[in-house]
Amino acid sequence: MMRTNEQRQDIRERFLRVDTANVADALDELGIVDQGLSAQFTPFSGSRLGGWAYTIAGQTQPYEGTGDASKMEACAGISEGEISVWSGDGQGICYFGELIALGMKERGSAGALVGGGIRDIRWLQEHEFPVFAQYRTPVQSIGRWRVTSWQQPVSLPGATSRWVTVAHGDFVLADEDGVIVVPDAVVERILERAEALTATEVEIRKALRLGKSLAECLANFGHV
Repeated sequence: MMRTNEQRQDIRERFLRVDTANVADALDELGIVDQGLSAQFTPFSGSRLGGWAYTIAGQTQPYEGTGDASKMEACAGISEGEISVWSGDGQGICYFGELIALGMKERGSAGALVGGGIRDIRWLQEHEFPVFAQYRTPVQSIGRWRVTSWQQPVSLPGATSRWVTVAHGDFVLADEDGVIVVPDAVVERILERAEALTATEVEIRKALRLGKSLAECLANFGHV
């Protein structure tokens, strides 16, 4: 779906004010299930991540030389408010580190979601660049693993399914509860419902502070 830069930024800011749990509930209500990612994904830098998916895929492929030109080309294409979403088969290998993060941050990237390994964690934290990943490793990708495509759908391990497909332009939200992927076609609809659920939760917490029982709150507001 085509959106202006202003619309994309507004949507992103609004998503960052809701929880992944409410987004997941909104997706379930719409019958769009299995959008949560595996609990393997951990926040290594920052505790919250949200942005439009910019997908990058690679594979184990031994090669000679001091760098991966395809990786540099892929990274240069990221835009404001997007997060790089990495997928590949390079078990034990770092796909993403400090220098790539700095280059992407210069282009307005809002963080990274890595279906593999990362390194330079202390520096990612110091740069305040949000990153969720499956594992950490000091082992670099050069000579071992290279980027093979970008802006194409990728598959990441799921929470309730083996894989979750992430396409360029989907919205990815991650927080203390985990990671959820919202398909591009339903982004606005899911956001509005998640905001409504969030508003209901605010009212429930307020009622509880005023002395209402949980049973009374559930009777009044319903289950959320």
